Amino acid sequence: MTGDRTNVSVRRALPSDAGAAAGVWLRSFAAALPGVVRPRSDAEVRDHFRRVLVPLRETWVAEAADAGVVGVMVLEGEELDQLYLAPEWRGRGIGDLFVALAKERSPGGLALWTFQVNTPAHRFYERHGFTAVRRTDGAGNEEREPDVRYVWRP
Repeated sequence: MTGDRTNVSVRRALPSDAGAAAGVWLRSFAAALPGVVRPRSDAEVRDHFRRVLVPLRETWVAEAADAGVVGVMVLEGEELDQLYLAPEWRGRGIGDLFVALAKERSPGGLALWTFQVNTPAHRFYERHGFTAVRRTDGAGNEEREPDVRYVWRP
């Protein structure tokens, strides 16, 4: 782990965080998944955060004292629906904080989807005890990108 996370706090997202959280998502997606075609425009992603994810889902943000919102995680029951970090904040333990929180919030288990091309995510989730249980050709997701279902059970 490079850097340290002592100046980072994790908290529930507020309506005022929607723009910053969407910005983190957009930058992270572009950096981590440059070959994956996004089905939504930047404006649609921002609107989705503002109208759906922050007010209607269990959305969390990681906030750095000197940089504002640097990570976002969305939970929906046992589904870890989103986990994205600002590219310059990867490798600092923030993802570890988010996964620990997700496990605490859903102690019976978690599941998630990630794209097959996202091998750093595979390593990250496997390091946290998740197991790949299913691979698809992507026909069931908006991006039409082959994906992998991961599950964690305590």
